[in-house]
Amino acid sequence: MGRRIRSLILDVPDFPAPGILFRDILPVLAEPEAFAAVVEHVTQDPVMADVDVVVGVEARGFLLAAPIALAAGLGVVPLRKPGKLPGPIWSSEYDLEYGADVLELQRTALRPGQRVLLVDDVLATGGTLAVASRLVALAGASVASAWVLVELADLGGRAAVPGPVAAMLTL
Repeated sequence: MGRRIRSLILDVPDFPAPGILFRDILPVLAEPEAFAAVVEHVTQDPVMADVDVVVGVEARGFLLAAPIALAAGLGVVPLRKPGKLPGPIWSSEYDLEYGADVLELQRTALRPGQRVLLVDDVLATGGTLAVASRLVALAGASVASAWVLVELADLGGRAAVPGPVAAMLTL
């Protein structure tokens, strides 16, 4: 199934900026059999051990985190871009492969001591998962592990992420 999933991921040159090779995972999610295989893969992976809640990173991380959490019998918490979450929030800026951005977490979304599985679509430079880890720590929770569908190994992002990272595919 790994080859089938890889065959569905599109390489989009010069998106969202010149010189960037974007890996589009949306075709994987559009194929029910492939999508189900991804969710099953994660829920059977050791990264799920001792996890209390799944945290999904905007936006494609949401599409993966929700079904993973549901299949594992866990709740899901979103990390969002600025201005999308009501109430008191924590906010942190981070660098992307092609710029900078901000993520936010509702202050009431996680409880101190909870163990989190961070979920995102692609690990590139590691900036997104690093800031996600910081936000989880601000809530008094801890990251048990991070999981991504695709790791772009040549960008070295794993080194920027505190704690273990699992990837279904490494490109």
